[in-house]
Amino acid sequence: MGLAVPENVFAGQMSVAEFRAFQDRRPEHERWELISGVPMMMTPPTIAHNRIASNLERLLNDALRRFDPSRVATQRLGVEIGSSAYRPEPDVGVIDADYDAEQRFSDRVYLLAEIVSATDDVPIPGTAGRWIDVKREIYLSHQPCEAVLIVEQDRVEVRVDVRTANGWQSAHLVGPAAELLLPMFGLKCAVGELYEGTPLQPRVISRPKQL
Repeated sequence: MGLAVPENVFAGQMSVAEFRAFQDRRPEHERWELISGVPMMMTPPTIAHNRIASNLERLLNDALRRFDPSRVATQRLGVEIGSSAYRPEPDVGVIDADYDAEQRFSDRVYLLAEIVSATDDVPIPGTAGRWIDVKREIYLSHQPCEAVLIVEQDRVEVRVDVRTANGWQSAHLVGPAAELLLPMFGLKCAVGELYEGTPLQPRVISRPKQL
């Protein structure tokens, strides 16, 4: 992994505990991430962003029901992973299905996915990367994680990292016909299925039948 992620929290910056206390005081509809010790509210997602996340969640859950019911996919997952200066919030994650009724956060996530948005382009001080690059490095460093997906919302393209016995293997999938294969989650689908119902892969709309 080539991107160095600074971990120190300096004077005036929030610790993780302070950040979680801050989140508890904010309205539930707000979405915050801790970036280099600084809380940042995420830009409200586009409709296309939400559609891609919903499609991925559905495809994963359909596959997991058949392949491994002990796991479940969910959106906007609170995760307790990262260093002392970072707390990302992935768009979609796969966790154990036996979570508690009042549980908000997970420290064991098997798949972490981001649909790239404008906020992800924020440059991170002390690194040569953007917030999306730092998040990917944090996800790759999470020991239970078996796959990381970075999904573009303005073009049909997915970056896939899969953990193997020999380390991480990466691939770029471009175009709707490219195949997304995640055998550890029982998922095999065309990349275009992630974009179904978006302007990049619109539904075929037929006129309703007359009664």
